[in-house]
Amino acid sequence: MAEKKLMYGNYAIVEGVLAAGCRFFAGYPITPQNEIPEYMSIRMNEMGGVFIQTESEIAAINMLFGVAAAGKRAMTSSSSPGISLMQEGISYIAGADIPVLVVNVIRGGPGLGNIAPAQSDYYQATRGGGHGDYFTITLAPNSAQELFEFPKLAFELAEKYRNPALILADGLLGQMMEPVEFSYEPVDPNTLPEPAYALSGCKGRERRVVRSYDLKPGKLEEWNWRRQKKYQQIMQDEQRFETTSCEDADLVIVAFGTCARVCNAAMRMAREKGLKVGLLRPITLWPFPAKVLAELSKKTDDFLVVEMNMGQMIEDVKLATECRGKIHFHGRPGGGVPAPPEVFEKIQTILGGAR
Repeated sequence: MAEKKLMYGNYAIVEGVLAAGCRFFAGYPITPQNEIPEYMSIRMNEMGGVFIQTESEIAAINMLFGVAAAGKRAMTSSSSPGISLMQEGISYIAGADIPVLVVNVIRGGPGLGNIAPAQSDYYQATRGGGHGDYFTITLAPNSAQELFEFPKLAFELAEKYRNPALILADGLLGQMMEPVEFSYEPVDPNTLPEPAYALSGCKGRERRVVRSYDLKPGKLEEWNWRRQKKYQQIMQDEQRFETTSCEDADLVIVAFGTCARVCNAAMRMAREKGLKVGLLRPITLWPFPAKVLAELSKKTDDFLVVEMNMGQMIEDVKLATECRGKIHFHGRPGGGVPAPPEVFEKIQTILGGAR
């Protein structure tokens, strides 16, 4: 039987990163993710890895660039304004086609904001975030268990597609305590194969070059077209989601992360009152699970998007449903967390009471 422990979400991320075979962390403190570097400094040392508290988030992301270019799994974590500082580095990493893992435990914004949980970095995460044409594979956990499990998946996807991956959590998920089952055998980093691009010394072979640009005329356009094919492949093959009670739903709630947990309770309240309500939880925010939403929109008229922001996911829901249904919204920005009764009240307003 797998070992199970009661853990903070932020601690679960650390255990998940280590179990995934990562032995390099660089980062800079910021609330509400400070437990990650604090706990990582202890556990990474115990596992014989490298922990560096950098002088800034800019230094951290560029250290990841170097370590990943050498063919090793590398990870950093921060919260909203810190992730903003990393965007140039993430763009360089995407341009160099190498895999890294970035964890964002979102806080309220914009600007310095506050330390309360939010989901207002959705645009940043799903639209690349920095300059140029690129995307980051983005996973949205909704429990401490998934915070443990998703780093392994994130590294595997990042390496499969040679692309940066992002885990998008929030302050509530990071701070809550839940049982975590260590559900898979830890990856031994020494058993991971060396990537074909790894800068590991060229004695006895041709040299390798990792870079994010080529100044020959037309070369960057060629690279970007090739990268676009990769993004299309990711969008085709890697859409992940979870549906609950959507088969007969008159209204489908679309929510991720913490909001999905809130909406699951609101959905059960609605069902008890005779309202046919379902829940779609995107697990990948990019690629967004557009295919399942397109199918649902053929038989469901109403969709309710619930987020801890001002409605950043609405655009993706509209595109996926091709505007076939009515899109409603309930949001709490700047650190506000919706409660099940207020979501249930919104459901009643849309559907017109019990049936």
